[in-house]
Amino acid sequence: MLQSNARWSIPEVDTTAVEQLSKQLNITPLLARLLMVRGLNEVEEARRFLFGKKDLFHDPFLLDGMQQAVERIYSAIKNKEKIRIYGDYDADGVSSTSLMIVLMQQMQADFDYYIPNRLIEGYGLNRIAIELARKQDIKLIITVDTGISAVEEIAYASELGMDVIVTDHHEPPDSLPDAYVIINPKKPTCSYPFKQLAGVGVAFKLAEALLGRFPEELLEFVTIGTIADLMPLIDENRVFVRMGLERLRATSSLGMRALLGVSGIDQKELHAGHIGFSIAPRINASGRLDHAGIAVTCLTTNSEQEAEHIAFDLDRLNRERQLIVELITTEAMEQAGRLLEHGQMEKVLVLAGEGWNVGVVGIVASKVLERYYRPTLILSIDPVTGLAKGSARSIAGFDIHAALTDCNHLLEHYGGHQAAAGMTLHNDRLIDLHRSLNDYADLHLTDDLLIPELMGDMEIESTDISIDMISQLELLAPYGMKNPSPRFVLNGLRLKEIKTMGKDQQHIKLLLGNPLDANMMTLEALAFGKSSWAPLISSNDEIDIMGELSVNEWNGIRRPQIIIKDIRILEQQIFDWRGKKLSDSLVNNWMDGFSSAMLDGGMKAILLFREEEWKQFDIDLITHKGIAVWLAHESNSPVPMNDKAKLTSAEDIGDLLIFSLPPDLSRIEGILPLFAQANRVYCMLQDSVTHMSGPMPTREQFIQVYKLLLRSSVIDISILENSIKRQTGLTSSVILFILTVFEELLFLAIEGGQVHVRPTPAKMELQESRSYQEKLHREEVERELIYSNAKELKDWILLCMRPTQIEREIS
Repeated sequence: MLQSNARWSIPEVDTTAVEQLSKQLNITPLLARLLMVRGLNEVEEARRFLFGKKDLFHDPFLLDGMQQAVERIYSAIKNKEKIRIYGDYDADGVSSTSLMIVLMQQMQADFDYYIPNRLIEGYGLNRIAIELARKQDIKLIITVDTGISAVEEIAYASELGMDVIVTDHHEPPDSLPDAYVIINPKKPTCSYPFKQLAGVGVAFKLAEALLGRFPEELLEFVTIGTIADLMPLIDENRVFVRMGLERLRATSSLGMRALLGVSGIDQKELHAGHIGFSIAPRINASGRLDHAGIAVTCLTTNSEQEAEHIAFDLDRLNRERQLIVELITTEAMEQAGRLLEHGQMEKVLVLAGEGWNVGVVGIVASKVLERYYRPTLILSIDPVTGLAKGSARSIAGFDIHAALTDCNHLLEHYGGHQAAAGMTLHNDRLIDLHRSLNDYADLHLTDDLLIPELMGDMEIESTDISIDMISQLELLAPYGMKNPSPRFVLNGLRLKEIKTMGKDQQHIKLLLGNPLDANMMTLEALAFGKSSWAPLISSNDEIDIMGELSVNEWNGIRRPQIIIKDIRILEQQIFDWRGKKLSDSLVNNWMDGFSSAMLDGGMKAILLFREEEWKQFDIDLITHKGIAVWLAHESNSPVPMNDKAKLTSAEDIGDLLIFSLPPDLSRIEGILPLFAQANRVYCMLQDSVTHMSGPMPTREQFIQVYKLLLRSSVIDISILENSIKRQTGLTSSVILFILTVFEELLFLAIEGGQVHVRPTPAKMELQESRSYQEKLHREEVERELIYSNAKELKDWILLCMRPTQIEREIS
């Protein structure tokens, strides 16, 4: 049994409504259902989503303050006033700044741009930058993707005689800055129909208003910023990105072409995922580790050589960023792990470290959130100033910006969205912030929200999947926030093969089949970054997956595949570990628990069939790891071999390791029902009595050996063995077995390596020997437990564990 990482939910849809929508839009029922799952129930609404273009765009002058902004900018250009574009250092800010540079160039304005250094100045407007603007005779500052919270800084700029036009999309504070004008669709007085524009989307609207036309040449910038800032791809954003991707696939931008090149992306195949996972991280790397101006130059340069040089540098910075993120994430995870270990993990995590790179703390917060699924703040402490600067990431249902607003008396500065935010405060206030955020969470974050939920679109069969079906899904693209790639649930797939892949073997590939039809085509399933799943999945498991469909093209052959987002196994799992040794890393990892939250509760136990087998284990290690050890006694009552077993019931065992072969099938058949509640059974089935293997010696061979024994009353066992081997041709294991039987029948005694033959033993039948009886049953044991394949072994073990249920299912 393997738990899924999240709760799976599939919304119910009215099948009649699906059929109607399908007919009215002339689309397949599959597409109609997927539209309705996305809340697009009305025909015209769905039509606009699928086919809408420029007609979906709203008039830019519906944005409150747009008319005043246009008039002030035209005035500045006419009067040759110097304008400064003040941007932000993330991909949205970089694309916004780049868009404004191209716009100002088209309008022949006297302008420059400024982006603060993330590591030195921090986020947003600051007094030093404003003083610098005044010294450089700037008359008008236009902010992009920033400014909505800069109350004091904008007041200072006004004192120095500069006008500030704020264009932003972040959540407005209660008190707005006294700027010349503020353009923000989220501003309380703004009636603009669509509130979810990115910062670059607001900048585009300003450009459209200034130019008096729809500036398609600027759509590439809008696409980058909208995707990178995780804006919902609905309404205007959807059309922005769809049209922008079309342009980017044939772009003449030297910077974009260079970035695509270093990212290894085929320009003609570009999609939204490439922007989000390849282009945006490289743009962001400049602001995180160096200065965002590097990326602005890359996006706006007219020099091919410069573009390629900068793209190479951005790629290098991104690799450096990945290493830094890995190091800080390790430290942050250790902090969180200690909180969990001591029972101090609350609803909101606040983790801080001295000298952490403030440019990557947002990424680290996302990784910690993914592991613990709690709103997470990661802060870097400056040992000189005592200030802690950080980023927050939140989970669905918890507004982190509102939570910070409730604690704003502790903060020097903060800003952001419902799902992400940045903040600055003094190190001395971190404990108070942690307490205040968790007090707020106690009121607004219920326990059920701390369980991640994964939304699927529909359940399908593997037989439903085809290239044509996957092609239909392209009508729903581009995918992103609020319009994720469709996720499908497939239940009861049979695992045929599993292997790791990738440079560092960090990914896995599964070949899955339909258990009801062995001749059906296998489905290739990939799970990226999930190599840790491999030891948790047994051959012949029935697997449920949720994933996204795609097409794998190789050597001109196109095949469907599914990218796994989550996996679960609802049945008991039987692992075929025959041939593995105690020293194998897999066995050691089992003892350590595989470090996976996907394994449900239950203790570990080892089952032995011979008391002497206990000597093969490191008893102190087994005790330290809290593993119970039992001996399967002839009475079918397990005998505890250590203290853990004495304190544990077989019903509490989640993982059972069957270490060795039983002497006969009745022994294992009698003991396994006691462990019927175990979720996973690992069958090592080591042969600890190798002389028991092979066919039973004939009666004549027993007589032949006994006659040779009678020639000497006492003889060294090694000499005896060699003598018998030479005269009879029997193998060592057969000779050892015969001697064991004779010893049990009191025909001889073996002491100190010497064989003492009794000249006149009592008459006994061979069948009276325990070892002889065991070997009689050995053929059955070998047939069921050694020579069976993995599926046959699984079926036999399950039959033993729950015979009544299995027999009922078979009948």
